Amino acid sequence: MRTIRYIVLIVVVSLSHQINAQGFQIAVLKYSGGGDYYANPTSLPNLVAFVNKNLNLSIDSDVPYVEAGSLDLFNYPFVHMTGHGNVFFSSSELENMRLYLKGGGFLHIDDNYGLDEFIRPEIQKLFPNDKLVELPFNHAIFKQEYEFTGLPKIHEHDGKRPQALAVIQNGRIVLLYTYETDLGDGWEDESVHNNPEHKRQAALQMGANILQFVFLNGALE
Repeated sequence: MRTIRYIVLIVVVSLSHQINAQGFQIAVLKYSGGGDYYANPTSLPNLVAFVNKNLNLSIDSDVPYVEAGSLDLFNYPFVHMTGHGNVFFSSSELENMRLYLKGGGFLHIDDNYGLDEFIRPEIQKLFPNDKLVELPFNHAIFKQEYEFTGLPKIHEHDGKRPQALAVIQNGRIVLLYTYETDLGDGWEDESVHNNPEHKRQAALQMGANILQFVFLNGALE
């Protein structure tokens, strides 16, 4: 156990130095509970291509899945999560994710319709002493390469307004939950949802803002 913790500590220190690096890789979180963690398979590759082209970054085009309880989690400074159904994190997965996030990692959760009722209790278990707070419309995450006044609405769910909710620790956003927007659907291949081009562009630009905020600004509040 001491050896594992020592290895994790080394990886956390390494991860904190990767955040501002040019060559890095992002991943999709694999979780248990029966939810479709694999939803939107073209989303992240399309977003990476858009960001590399328009922000002159060099994110690896390969976007793997990584398990919540795996030490491999620490290889990726940015991890994306989505799905429509049930989510469950074990105590060991929660401990691993908490260490990852406190050590410099970043988790973006995108609400695919049906995820909300399951993910909120798991976020509470992950950070029992922190609340999700809504980022104001003038927050820096909306003022990166692309100018927004809050999250764009890509798909209608229950007619609610989109919200950018965050867990903030020591002045740094460690978890971003984009609710009632469906950014990931907007990142997918055009043929999947037949979204209008202006919706796809809004989704990709907002995704680019999130990545730019994390990698170039260190996700500082």
